[in-house]
This record gives sequence, C-alpha cells and structure tokens, in this order.
Amino acid sequence: MSGLLKTNIEDLFFEDSPVGRMKKEIWESSDKDIDKILQDYGIPTSPEWFKEGTYLQSTIRYKIPEQRKKNDIVFIPVGSTELHGQHTVSSMDTLFVTQILEGVRRFTAKRGTPINIAFPPLIYGTHPYHHVGLPGTVVIQEDNTKALLHDVMLGLWNDGFRKQVIINNHGQLWMLESTIQDFVKKYQIPGIFRVLDWHRSVREFFRTKEKGGQFDTPFTHADEAETSIGLLLFPQLIDMKYACDTEPEFYIPGGHMDTPTDEYRRPSKWSECEGHVGLEVMTTPEGVVGYATKASAEKAKRPIAAILKYLTLLNDEIIEALPPGKVPPVEKTTLRTEKEMEPYLREPLSDGWRSVYGLPRIGF
Repeated sequence: MSGLLKTNIEDLFFEDSPVGRMKKEIWESSDKDIDKILQDYGIPTSPEWFKEGTYLQSTIRYKIPEQRKKNDIVFIPVGSTELHGQHTVSSMDTLFVTQILEGVRRFTAKRGTPINIAFPPLIYGTHPYHHVGLPGTVVIQEDNTKALLHDVMLGLWNDGFRKQVIINNHGQLWMLESTIQDFVKKYQIPGIFRVLDWHRSVREFFRTKEKGGQFDTPFTHADEAETSIGLLLFPQLIDMKYACDTEPEFYIPGGHMDTPTDEYRRPSKWSECEGHVGLEVMTTPEGVVGYATKASAEKAKRPIAAILKYLTLLNDEIIEALPPGKVPPVEKTTLRTEKEMEPYLREPLSDGWRSVYGLPRIGF
C-alpha cells in the first residue's frame, strides 16, 4: 500500500506514488521553478486551433499513422458555450482544456512523441439545471451529447486510437462518466477509456489562503479561480474593466454541497442536488458566481503547472504500461474473444484489417 507524504500544511498530504510525488514537488517548488515549467510547456501561447499538426483534424493525413506508432493515446477536450461574465468569452471552458492540452503537446513534441488531440467535439455542452435560461449559455440535451460522444469515440477507435482520455472543464462530469460506462457496455471493445475534470485532478492547488493556498475564495464559476486561469492562458480574451463580484443564493444551510474542486470533502458533490440554490439567470445573471475582481494570472500558475505535469505523467505511464498498438487483454476486459477481435485491432487499412463498424454487437 502507498504511504502518505507530509507537507508544510497540517491537513494536506500526498500519496507516496508517482502522482503524489509529482504533486508534492509542484507544491514545494519555488515561483522561479514554476515559471520554468510553464516556459517548458510554452505557456502562455495563443490558441492553436488552426495550426497544422496540433489537432488530429488539422494534421496532414499522411503523418498520422507514423505519429500513432509513437503514441496512440488520444486526448479529447470537451467544454461548453456558457456565459462567464461580461469580462470574458463564452468559450472559456473549451479554451481552458484546449490550451492545457496544446501545452502538453508542445512539451511532448520536443521529446519526439507528441500527444494526439482530437479537435473539440463538444464546444456546446450539457448543463446542470441551474444554468438553464442564461443568455450566452447553450444547453444541449444530455442524450444528444452522449450519442455524439459515442460516435466520436467509436470513430477514433476505428482510426487506431484505442486509448482515449476525455478532459473536461465544465459542469457535466456526471454525463461524461455515464457516456463512458454506456460506451463500453454497448460496444464491448478493448481500450483505455477515461474522463477527468482537470481542476478536480489538481484540486490541492486551488486551496484558499486559510488552507495554505493562494486564493482568497473557493473555486466556483467565472470567478477568482477561472478568471485567473484565463488571465494566464489567454489574456487577450479578458477585459477586467468588466469583472464583477456576486454571491449565490442558497436555500439550505451550508456544509452539505461541495465546491467544483471538492475542497471541503462535504457529503455531496455540487451536482448531486438541485433546488438548494437559485437559478443563475434569476440570482446571478451576471454570469459570475464569486469574486472575479480578485483574479490575477499569478494565482493560476501553480495549478496550471500541476495539470501540465500530471497529464504528461498520465500519458507516459499509459504508454509504458501499454505501448503503442497494445490494448488491455481482450478476454479479461470485454466479453469477446481474442480471435474475434484480432482483425479489428490491426493497423487501419493494413492487410486483414476490418472496420469496427462491422463488428457484431453483443452489448446493450
């Protein structure tokens, strides 16, 4: 069993594992060291949505098979179109995940094994009920979103990308978890399929000052934390003259529902209840839930350094455990046989390869 690594904060521990040791190193790094990490990943750099080679869909096709022989993991950024206040853009959630993954790609490209990024299939998002009605927020029905993502995942698998990591920044984690569960039940194909909320993955670095961190207020929405991230990653899309502060209206006592980063280890995640807080269009129509005026790019540096290092570690450990072309054991992770799957697991368009779209269904 892994032990625990102590820090200078009484209630903060990291697991004695590669992930925990990496986090502890970031926690204890000097500001100069953090700046060096960000520099290594090219943070900040303007969005590269249309730069050749950054995304699978903007990579000249002949390059992809050779690239996949070095790294066959695909990272799928998903976001939303959501009002984030008058001081920034409604694509903020999407930009967070694409900017972070672009940084990881720049870093891994220097090593000769760049990660693969699928262009965002979810620029619009599925939303919790309390988002409904805000102008600038576009709500996609959950079943439609899941169907879209199933099709994206299957198409990427058919193209040889059988290790898939969905990176999310938006309040739709419950839907993404369900998407993965439904996908593997439906198709019964081997691979690695994972989703993570990036900010929850490095929650320690969003701690408030009273808990040893850098932030004045807990992570909420378009607030101190998210605006700080925007100021670091895409300052050209932030106008702080229009930043404001708000307070949500709660109708039951505090202590039950946690923040988006589960900072207080409360009994329930924020998404496990409705009715306890007012609809944002009625109570915080500004599109800000919290204190955007307290934001600064400096506050975002350590959490961004942490997620860049974590995603690099995740990428490296998957490749080490399952080198390109290898998937988890078919007969231990699906209800299919190795013989049945063999032609579908070949290199796409190679001799004997069969498209996964012709695989007989056995799932539900």
